[in-house]
Order: sequence, then structure tokens, then C-alpha cells
Amino acid sequence: MLRNFEFLHPQFLWLLVLIPLLAVWYFLIRKNDSATLLVSSTKGFLTKPSIIVKLKPILPVLRIVSIALLIIALARPRIVSVSQHTKTNKGIDIVMAIDVSASMLARDLKPNRLEALKKVAAQFVNQRPNDRIGIVVYAGESFTQTPITSDKRIVQKTISELNWGELDGGTAIGMGLGSAVNRLKDSKAKSKVIILLTDGVNNTGFVDPKTATELAIGLGIKVYTIGLGTNGMASFPYAKDPRTGQLLFRNSPVEIDEALLKYIAKETSGKYFRATDNTKLKAIYNEINKLEKTEIEEFKYYNYQEDYRILVLLAGLLIFIEMLLKHTIFKSFI
Repeated sequence: MLRNFEFLHPQFLWLLVLIPLLAVWYFLIRKNDSATLLVSSTKGFLTKPSIIVKLKPILPVLRIVSIALLIIALARPRIVSVSQHTKTNKGIDIVMAIDVSASMLARDLKPNRLEALKKVAAQFVNQRPNDRIGIVVYAGESFTQTPITSDKRIVQKTISELNWGELDGGTAIGMGLGSAVNRLKDSKAKSKVIILLTDGVNNTGFVDPKTATELAIGLGIKVYTIGLGTNGMASFPYAKDPRTGQLLFRNSPVEIDEALLKYIAKETSGKYFRATDNTKLKAIYNEINKLEKTEIEEFKYYNYQEDYRILVLLAGLLIFIEMLLKHTIFKSFI
């Protein structure tokens, strides 16, 4: 309740500093406003004081309180209730094309590239409550893991279950991009975006990445490309231990086709990023989130409950009581 309480004209509250001055005036300066009588001896008046004598100071108290109430009423106290309605004017359809080849298990990001990506991608989805998102995965081939949907629970579940080894080996960037474009070709959104992430080079697949890029250009799709992997050497899986079935790792050079990723981003009016560690990967998705803003129109409706009237009525009642007491009970008081 207090959070919705306000004064329309709070500057009038400065007048309350006059209240202590009024109190001093009534109780000190004007304390001798009653008639006095000088006599040689007061022994004849030594009687028990009347209750009226004790109640007489209530008159200035009533006057001071009523003035204070009027000052507060001038400040216009009121309670504000706000109802809010939002309307999305510009929806964005986003497809995240994610490389799930075995190289995504490289340990240059912690705990590995795929797990680091899943965490950041989940955070990105949480920041896009008004957009539809789809997931495409690719390695040696590609397929749609989740069609474009506004149900973020489905998208989050898909991301959490991303795994390697479900597709043929290799990295088919062209097929991954082509599948993402195909997801967006019938989209009615005013803005269509693909976030294409890979940690390798296009070495397989029957769709040329440049052909897929031309399709994206024709459909007005913007592509942000991300090259994932450190500079230099990284610990890659190369085989499975025949006894335990666990992956074996060894250091190998990191190879990312940055020229191709830059070409795709430039031709589609997107942007290329290089993520060499967990921090940079998170920063990249944060930047994309800022670049692709959904336009939202917000309507606010204000309802004001004015409370000054009750203060004015109360002040008037106190003044009336003061005048009534002054001209009745205390009328003949000396």
C-alpha cells in the first residue's frame, strides 16, 4: 500500500515546519490571553482546580491539529493503482543452428564446448520471452530438433538434452544453415534470425554453405555466426577405450573456417563472433540479445484514489468542535 502512496503537491508539506512555531505561540506567548485579577491574598481561592481549567489547553491543540491536517490536504495525498498491458509490435523468429559433432566435446571450454554452449543458450532463451525460437542440430547431416515455438519450456528441454553422436561424423555447415533457413522460409515474423554455431570447417554434406547463404539473403534472414574454440591447441576426443568405453583425448590444433563464417554473416547483414572461452561465449550471446531487440509497446492505466477530502472534513470537524467549546463550556472561563 505504501509503495502506491504519493503526494501530488509535496512542496506544501514544508508548511508543516510552522506547526512547532504555532505551538510555541499558543502555549508560551499567548499563555496569558485570559483575564487576570490581582488580589492581596489568594487564600480564599485555594480550592481544588476545576476539570474545565485542565481542559482549556485542548482549544489550541484542536486548532493546531486542524491546521496540520489542512496542510497535508493541500499536498494532495493519494493512492495510485497501475494496470499494465504490453503489446509486441515486432516479433522475432530465431533458429539456433548448433554443431553437435564429436569435436564439441573438446575441453578448451569448461567442462567442454557442448556443455558450455548449452548453459549459455539456455540463458539466451530466458532473455527472449516475446520471441519464437527453434533448434536445428547438425554434424555430418542435419535435422530440426525443435520447430519454431513460443513455448520456452520445450526449447529449454531440447537444449538440455543436446548430445553428440546422434548424427554421422563430420561438420556439414551448409546443411545446418540450409535446415535453419528452411525452418524460417514460411515465417510471418517481421524479423528472422539464425544463430549458427560451429567449431570446425565444412567438410561434408550435399548443401554448399554459399548456396544456403543465398537462400537466407533471398528470404531476408539475418545470420549471426559463432566460431567456437580457443586459439592454438585443444584437447579433442579421438577414440574410445575398448575396455571402458570412455573417450580418449589428445591435443590437436583448432581449425575453424572463419573466412566462411565471416562471409555468411556479412552477406546476410549479420555479424561474426569468435568465442575462445566460456566468458566470451556468454558475452557473444548477450551482445546478440542486445542487437536483436523486440519492440514492445507498453500501456499503463492509472487510477487515483484521492485522500485529501477526509483530511479536510476532519480538520473542519476539529475547528467546529473548537468553536463550540470556546462559545459554550469555556465561554465564561476567566
